Amino acid sequence: MQRFITFICATLLLLTTALNAQAARLKDLASVEGVRSNQLVGYGLVVGLAGTGEKNNDFSEQSFRSMLNNFGIKVSEDMSLNIKDVAPVVVHAELPPFAKPGQQIDVTVSAIGEATSLRGGSLLQTVLKGIDGNVYAIAQGSLVVGGLGVEGADGSRVVVNTPTVGRISNGAIVEREVPNSFATSDSIIFNLNRPDFTSAKNVADTINGIFGQGAAIAEDAVSIRVGAPRDPNRRVEFLSTLENLDIQEGEDEAKIVVNSRTGTIVIGSQVRLKPVAVTHGGLTVTVREDPQVSQPNSFSQGQTAVVPDSSIEVTQQQRKMFKLDTGTTLDDLVRAVNDIGLAPGDLMSVLEALDQAGAIEGKLVII
Repeated sequence: MQRFITFICATLLLLTTALNAQAARLKDLASVEGVRSNQLVGYGLVVGLAGTGEKNNDFSEQSFRSMLNNFGIKVSEDMSLNIKDVAPVVVHAELPPFAKPGQQIDVTVSAIGEATSLRGGSLLQTVLKGIDGNVYAIAQGSLVVGGLGVEGADGSRVVVNTPTVGRISNGAIVEREVPNSFATSDSIIFNLNRPDFTSAKNVADTINGIFGQGAAIAEDAVSIRVGAPRDPNRRVEFLSTLENLDIQEGEDEAKIVVNSRTGTIVIGSQVRLKPVAVTHGGLTVTVREDPQVSQPNSFSQGQTAVVPDSSIEVTQQQRKMFKLDTGTTLDDLVRAVNDIGLAPGDLMSVLEALDQAGAIEGKLVII
C-alpha cells in the first residue's frame, strides 16, 4: 500500500505540472466539511490600569466583589470600592480545528464599561466557553494595546486608534478538544468557497481522471463528495494529495460592483455591452455671497447694517457622445470613459442608466 501511495503521489506531481498555470489548488478553492474553527467568548477583569479603568457602577463593583470573594476576601456590601484601576472586559478567540489540550491560541480583549484605556493592563484568569456552554480554553496575560488616549484636566482629549481593545498573543491555553467527524465516514466532502457548477464539475472530473470514474461526485454547485479510507493515517495522506490538485476554476459571472459610499467601481472581465450611445453633461451651479456694509450718512441717526448680495452662476459643460458597439469589452469601456473624463460619481450614473436601458450583459451590484 505504501508503494501504491508513493506511485500515486509521483503521478499527481507530473499531472499537476502539466495543467494550466492559471489553475488553483483545491485547498484554495474549497474547505473540508467538518474541519472548521469555533468561536469562544468569556467575561473577565483587566487590572493594573493607571486610573483609566472603570468608574463606580453596580455591575463593575459586583464583578470586583466576586473576584475578591474567590480569593477569600470578604467585602461588606456597604463598603464603596474605588475600581478606577480595574475594567470589566469581554474576551473572545477562535479555536482552530483539531486544537489539542495544552496548545495556545491568541485572544482579543475589549472593554465593555466606561474604561478609557486598557494600556498597561493584565487580564486575570478568564474561562472561554463555546456555543454549547462548555469551557474550551482559559485566558490570562498582559495586553498589547495599539491605541492611545490622553485626557487633560480641562476635559480636552486625544484618542489614537482604539485604546479600549487589546490583544494577547498565545494568551489562552486549550483545555478541551472539540469533537469532529473527520474520520467517521467513508467519504470526504469538499465545499467550494464560491458556489459554481463549473468549478464543482471540474473538481470531480480532475479527481475521477486520477482515481477512476466514481471516485468523486459533484452533489451540487458547492459540495463534492470523494470516497476516502477510514484509517486516519491513510486518510490524512489521501487528503494531502487531494488538496494540492490543480483545478481549473469556472469563470465568474459578468458583474459590475459599485460602492456608492466610497465611489469604488470594479468591472469584471466578462462584462460586455450591447450597442448603445451615451452622453453625459455636467451642470455646475455656483452660488456666491458677497455681503455689503451699509453705512448711514452723518447725523442721519441711522445704523450700520450688513446687506446680503448674492450672485448665482450656472455653467453647462459640453460633453461628446460616444458609441459602444456590440461586445464592447472592459478595455473599450475604460478607454471611452477616460476619453471623456468622467469622474467616479458620473460613471456610476452612466452605469445605472446603461443597466436600465438593458445594455449591460451582466449584473450591476450597488452596495
